[in-house]
Amino acid sequence: MDVEVYATIEGVARAAADLVEDAIAAAPELSLGLAGGSTPPLVHRNLAARNIGWERVTAWMTDERWVPRDHQDSNQRMARETLVDATGVSFLAPDTSLNNPQGAALAFEHTLKTFGIGGDRRSVVMLGMGPDGHTASLFPDTEALTINDRLYVANWVDAQDSWRLTATYHLLNSADTVLFVVTGGNKAEMVKHIADGAAYPAANVDPRGETHWILDEDAASLL
Repeated sequence: MDVEVYATIEGVARAAADLVEDAIAAAPELSLGLAGGSTPPLVHRNLAARNIGWERVTAWMTDERWVPRDHQDSNQRMARETLVDATGVSFLAPDTSLNNPQGAALAFEHTLKTFGIGGDRRSVVMLGMGPDGHTASLFPDTEALTINDRLYVANWVDAQDSWRLTATYHLLNSADTVLFVVTGGNKAEMVKHIADGAAYPAANVDPRGETHWILDEDAASLL
């Protein structure tokens, strides 16, 4: 488990942005998976302030809530407001205006395949982790954890009483680099469990390339 610890959330955001910028600079084209949550907006704004060749990047959402695209809880709305609008980066996200989450997930899977995402295209995926060990919308005790023949699926989450759309392990593990960006003392116990090898959803992200855990001191306090 490759762990980097920073004193502040801002330090975490800078470190994550550094790794993304380096990956973009090193690749003729890159796919960039974006996460929801409270810390990614800081990473996005840090990236948006840099002189980066965004024309070589295709960004996409690793998960989405089954809400309208302009809803305050929409991950893609957050990504547009904090990164996409400022940089003009090509951006892919599920169409939550479709009739049902299953159809939206399948349509988005086809879109990802069209862009070579989940295949041989060089890729970086940013992820967070919840206090329950979920990542993307791969929550404990949900069906999506067992699906290995799809890139993107609809996942009913009892704990949230809602549908989520999420990348599967099959897609996440096709990445060349995964960045877990985790902050806050409420994550510390789960970070310790993951470091000790416990089988929570985030622990099963095992990409073909490298994994970096970028933590603030609060999240790392039990290591």
